[in-house]
Amino acid sequence: MSERICLIGFDEKELGLLKDQISGSVIGHTTLPKFQLVDGVLLVDRESGSWQVPVDRVVYHGIFEDDFDLFIALNLWGGACFPNPRGMLDCRLKHACLVRALAVTNFPGNARGFAPAGAQVSTEVNTVATWGNWHCGENKCRFKGDWSAEFSSTLEPYYEGEAVRIVLIGDDAFQINLAGSDWKKSIHDDSAHLTQLDADLVEDTKKLASHFGLQVIANDYIVGPTGKFLLEVNHIPNVTRFPAIWDSYSRSVIEWCS
Repeated sequence: MSERICLIGFDEKELGLLKDQISGSVIGHTTLPKFQLVDGVLLVDRESGSWQVPVDRVVYHGIFEDDFDLFIALNLWGGACFPNPRGMLDCRLKHACLVRALAVTNFPGNARGFAPAGAQVSTEVNTVATWGNWHCGENKCRFKGDWSAEFSSTLEPYYEGEAVRIVLIGDDAFQINLAGSDWKKSIHDDSAHLTQLDADLVEDTKKLASHFGLQVIANDYIVGPTGKFLLEVNHIPNVTRFPAIWDSYSRSVIEWCS
């Protein structure tokens, strides 16, 4: 009897491409389905939502506001999940993930700080404040002088240099030059592009992937005149912006499912 595989979080296009190439019974959800874990069996909504069925494998890709409960269930379940659910759980809260990553990376930077919600900050250094658990350059501001923290925020010096992302999918590595019209750089800007790999950053990304047990990871760094600095770890990185990355990712998923 073939396994029942559940794909969660993919857009319709990518969901269709994967379903066409994965043999056996596949349930696909573009958003978080309803689920429960009972007697060691993970039950997930059918695509029609009419009733729940047991699943044998889960492929998860997406960041949702209320996905933390699913990560807990996947870890308690202990079944086959791609990527590793413990790594996704450990990385889901962005600032807690950063603290863990800074203890491991070869490029931690310096003079990082933290401002609780409501704190009044004063600094003579160009500083970047980051809050919340979203990525893609959101929930950030750059300031110098007086600043009021509306939300609890991590603080770091504004590092001059080039923003790059190292994407690791199994043994495949890619480097992206992030781009943007202002100081915030993103993978989604039209001028973002793949570029030559920096061996030191690839090695560092492998080190962090091993630490978190993640088969897929993307680290953002600044490469500047004063050094290289880790900015953040992306546990569910974008894999559709560049065809070469999607080819690697989809191949990994299809092979894992079989």
